Amino acid sequence: MKNSDGIQLIIEMKTKVGVFFGGRSVEHEISVISALQAIAAFDKDKYEVVPVYISKEGKWLTGPALLEISNYKDLKGLESKVEEVFMKPIYGDYKLYRANTKSGLFSKKNPIVEDLHIAFPVLHGSHGEDGMFQGVLETIGIPFVGCDTLSSANGMDKITMKMILRESGIPVVDYVWFTDREWLSNREMVDKKVEEELDYPVIVKPANLGSSIGISKASDRKSLDTAIESAIRFSSRIIVERMVQDMKEINCSVLGDADHRETSVCEEPLKEKDFLTYQEKYGGGAKSGMQASQKKIPADIPAETSAKIQKLASDTFRVLACNGVSRIDVMIDNENGDIFVNEINTIPGSLSFYLWEETGVSFKDLIDKLIGLALKRKRDTERKTYSYDTNIFAMGGGLKGGVKGIKS
Repeated sequence: MKNSDGIQLIIEMKTKVGVFFGGRSVEHEISVISALQAIAAFDKDKYEVVPVYISKEGKWLTGPALLEISNYKDLKGLESKVEEVFMKPIYGDYKLYRANTKSGLFSKKNPIVEDLHIAFPVLHGSHGEDGMFQGVLETIGIPFVGCDTLSSANGMDKITMKMILRESGIPVVDYVWFTDREWLSNREMVDKKVEEELDYPVIVKPANLGSSIGISKASDRKSLDTAIESAIRFSSRIIVERMVQDMKEINCSVLGDADHRETSVCEEPLKEKDFLTYQEKYGGGAKSGMQASQKKIPADIPAETSAKIQKLASDTFRVLACNGVSRIDVMIDNENGDIFVNEINTIPGSLSFYLWEETGVSFKDLIDKLIGLALKRKRDTERKTYSYDTNIFAMGGGLKGGVKGIKS
């Protein structure tokens, strides 16, 4: 491009990032808060951010009105201010298309709203953090921030995660798991299994939710049954864990990929009950998010214990083949000093930016690192072979003796 004097101008194109948030999840509102925090931290000289809000009904919406938190108080009103979009499940097509384009030969409305370069999911919980959304992005082939389909699914499901960690020698508390159908068809059997393998008190959890939703403590059979009834409202798979009664919870964030990782300082969430509740995590207000909960940063623990937790967090991240930023929550048994990995959050609340700021990494730099990791994974993936450039049908193979009724 030349200016009026004929001088060649160099225009540096910004990276267009689609930030996806909301979703069909009980953690919908937390996702909105985390996403708006992240969007505010982007370096606007390097990136053009395109907000893509996924409604509770599953609609994809975009528009500037999504950037104002107060608009979410009236969701119907918000939808009237934005535009519904979608992406085609075609490999290599990174465009956002209008869902309501007027059809016809003489339509002047451009069906393309944006042409993205990279996707940045900030979706918490089911249908967003569990691998479903990541599978859509992998089908399209667009580079995206965070864990892939497999590591997202394994990290989200507490049962599968603990199986993998235990097999890999990473300590987890004793647990029992079952399905809602098993519970509904034979409660006595499930109760006996829990009581034979675990001692009261226990913690009952839905297998695939976060933010402490659906979690209850049980001290006897009656409260166990009540806790299970609560948990099956949210998940078809339930996990019951031995409760560490004199326990200190410590969190540590990990950034990188399975080959190269760094860990943040540790934090100690402060709770009033036996476990950190949803209200304690997010009660600081709509603009605050996870960093508003009461906590000590850095955690008040010996340096040796902190280093051990950081190693367990790093090992957990590697074993689950994670990418991007995650937060690993561990428990210290104060009676004997044993440390157990409790869970991993592959898209943590507020993206754990407050832990990285305490470690010396600004939120803006954290965003840069996450995008760099996504692009690196895309380059690595493109070096692999996924298909052969041959057609066995054109070669005459695979027909004889194959599907009955097909003539070659």
